Amino acid sequence: MKKLVVALSVLMMAASVNAAESKVGFVDMQKAIQSTSAGKKAKTELETEFNKKKKELEKKEADLKKMGEDIEKKKSVLSEEALGKKQAEFQEEMLKYRDVVGKSQMEIQKKERELTAPILTKMKTVIAKIAKDKGYTMILENNQSVLFATADSDLTDEVIKAYEKEK
Repeated sequence: MKKLVVALSVLMMAASVNAAESKVGFVDMQKAIQSTSAGKKAKTELETEFNKKKKELEKKEADLKKMGEDIEKKKSVLSEEALGKKQAEFQEEMLKYRDVVGKSQMEIQKKERELTAPILTKMKTVIAKIAKDKGYTMILENNQSVLFATADSDLTDEVIKAYEKEK
């Protein structure tokens, strides 16, 4: 038992010595990416693509709404067979619309990954250089997991400036 206590004490001292020698920082990657000129350009391109798709989808949605209203208006004058056929067509168009919405979302996400991947790669290189130059043993991504940090631990603005200089 005494050996276990001694071993634990040694481990705790070693851990505290290592912690004292460690220098940890963090970067808000989303803010960093969006604040760079390349990130702003990517965001603009993505918004243009999104708005184009949104207009297409809004037109299809309006067409579907009109189709549904037409069926509702003609419901009382159509035969059961004709009404069933119109409702089946409407359902088929709804399924096509949902499929297009899903594909559009996937395309936008893919485009976002394509646009941000080179920025992220360069950003990681910049972060590694800052870490090496300033003696950081670890730099974390601030994704709301950091509960407390001193102001000088936030390297986001420094990373943005260094990224812009790397052009």
